Amino acid sequence: MEKKRAILALAALAQTTRLDVFRALVAAEPTGVAAGDLARRFAVPANTLSAHLNVLAHAGLVKGERKGRSITYRAELAQVRLLLGFMLKDCCGGNPDACGPLLDQIVCCPEKACPS
Repeated sequence: MEKKRAILALAALAQTTRLDVFRALVAAEPTGVAAGDLARRFAVPANTLSAHLNVLAHAGLVKGERKGRSITYRAELAQVRLLLGFMLKDCCGGNPDACGPLLDQIVCCPEKACPS
């Protein structure tokens, strides 16, 4: 991932509602969430949510798919992996043992189930 693309993604996530929506979409993978459901869940007007989703989509973090009159949004996990890879590329000076605890926090498991 290029630095410019990473900055765009990080900037898109640097707002409370967008970060909450993005995290909800990651949690809802692989089915996604309808825009109307997101608006109700976060008590955000539809047009405001649409603006937030457009920022996230422009950054490549989410994608919408029209289904009739509704648009279902999903997280672009491939882009998330690229962003995390970019952020952790030089993690711990290349020492995999030192990176272990950090990587344990990133894996898909409940915090209680992650090894210490």
